[in-house]
Amino acid sequence: MTDTTQTTNPPQEKQPLTPFAEFWAYFSMNKGALAGLIYIAVVIVIAALAPWVAPHDPTEQFRDALLMPPAWIEGGSWSYILGTDDVGRDILSRLIYGARLSLLIGCMVVVISLVIGVFLGLSAGYFGGMVDTAIMRLVDIMLALPSLLLAIAIVAILGPSIFNASLAISFVSLPHYVRLTRASVLSEINRDYVTASRVAGAGHFRLMVSVLLPNCLAPLIVQATLGFSAAILDMAALGFLGLGAQPPTPEWGVMLADARQFINSAWWVVTFPGVAILVTVLAFNLMGDGLRDALDPKLKQ
Repeated sequence: MTDTTQTTNPPQEKQPLTPFAEFWAYFSMNKGALAGLIYIAVVIVIAALAPWVAPHDPTEQFRDALLMPPAWIEGGSWSYILGTDDVGRDILSRLIYGARLSLLIGCMVVVISLVIGVFLGLSAGYFGGMVDTAIMRLVDIMLALPSLLLAIAIVAILGPSIFNASLAISFVSLPHYVRLTRASVLSEINRDYVTASRVAGAGHFRLMVSVLLPNCLAPLIVQATLGFSAAILDMAALGFLGLGAQPPTPEWGVMLADARQFINSAWWVVTFPGVAILVTVLAFNLMGDGLRDALDPKLKQ
């Protein structure tokens, strides 16, 4: 009689996830961050296709349709889905072109403040001493003043325009990137891999850019995402005060400023630009929160 022994295959080991797959697994667990990402992607597509998506030119005035209500309200027309303003301009078209302007401004502000802030933060954390003291005392002075008030003062000196407002917002956003970069560098500079690179003969520039900076990117990415929403909000505030984009530029803050007198008589002129600012800023904040959870190892479970 022969023994029949059943051979069982050993359980297959789970293949490790790639870094991007692991990041996406943690990011997609946050439903709010995922919703924010989808909304931002839709807004970017609409803004990029604004000339083809917008039903009208944003500055064109339809004198026979002044303060026309939205299409679903009595007296509205589907030619102007969200209604028109006090000079007959289509609100939907102005919102679409305003999204393009807000995204471009946010990108410009984040790039300028991120590049300069990272350079100053790297220099302060790496060299220390008088360099660190000088940079951080300047940052402390900037943080002692309200950011929006400082931006208003800068624009008042340079003159009201969308470019000067962007520069002012970039300047007041610097302290966050400087402090964050410096803190990351101080936590990494005494690690073994930095010491090994220094012993191998790496120069100051290589140590700062090729060795330290890649290991400081995770918090900077999160801060840049949150800075994007702050830039959109600050630009809308400056536009509302008449210091940013100037009429008839289709910018959300300018649209709110022009519609202040119609809050009671034509609610749609004020409501839709305000909702656009609110939802866009909220989407960027939700996405930034998801990025923080996905990129910070301490928050992974």
